[in-house]
Amino acid sequence: MSYNFDAAVSPFIKALPPSGLAKFLDIMAANPNIVPLSVGEPDFDIPQAVKDAEINSICEGKSCYTPTLGLLELREAIADDIHKNYGVKYDPKTEIMVTVGVSEALYTTITTIMHPGDEIILPEPCYVANKACVILAGGKPVSVETYQENGFVPTVEDLEKAVTPKTKAIMLGYPNNPTGAIMSKEQIKAIGDWAVKHDLIVISDELYAHLTYGGKTHTMFTSFPEFRDRTIIFNGFSKAYAMTGLRLGYIMAPAAIINAMNILHQYVVLCPNVTAQYGAIAALKYCRQDVDNMVAEYSRRRQIMRS
Repeated sequence: MSYNFDAAVSPFIKALPPSGLAKFLDIMAANPNIVPLSVGEPDFDIPQAVKDAEINSICEGKSCYTPTLGLLELREAIADDIHKNYGVKYDPKTEIMVTVGVSEALYTTITTIMHPGDEIILPEPCYVANKACVILAGGKPVSVETYQENGFVPTVEDLEKAVTPKTKAIMLGYPNNPTGAIMSKEQIKAIGDWAVKHDLIVISDELYAHLTYGGKTHTMFTSFPEFRDRTIIFNGFSKAYAMTGLRLGYIMAPAAIINAMNILHQYVVLCPNVTAQYGAIAALKYCRQDVDNMVAEYSRRRQIMRS
């Protein structure tokens, strides 16, 4: 007699619909002639300096476990890059954790902060996994629609309608996937002040930070010092450095929450891919021109689509 695995499946899993993103990836894998316009997959090769660093790390036998937070050299490079580009300082020893892509950063963060019944506000459209991770952690995703007339950025008035005594956090993703919207400094300040008013955690996915166009630039949420002690930042290497399959992201946050998230992180993945970490060090140190070249080509294509 077969075991009834259907009855054994967690109700949280049963509550999730199949991922549309995974379906697209399966279709692409089976049809190499398809030009995908739906998945955030750069059609550029990874920079040569990244390849060389990864190959050298393998040849030099650098295949052992790393510290659970990630190689300190990589965390230092991340801290230097963030300070150089945005003027925000993070302690690489205590305030940065390297993850298996931003997907693991998302899952680890939500699972760490969520209490049963907590609510998280999600401006939509948003990344497909945001709602799923809230549900998996036993929480309730609360959607707030965004509109073209507001640049697909939520207004404080709309957020105010969604907040309840059970609201734990707001999760933002700007530059936005999928709309491409960018929050202005004024919008960041307004939403940050609103989060302070309601004593909420701000989760800011800034993976597309380098991919901005039309004279607009990205502002880190924690560029405002008054929001730093309540904000968790996600970023990574998939988009800017075309390193999607190498699965490497990172979290920047106050040391207390990084320490708590690292407890879950060390049991779920132990440490990120060591080869990819050496590639990421090279990306941050030597590959800014590669990023600029890629963004310039994206901008050219964008103008073609707009014309």
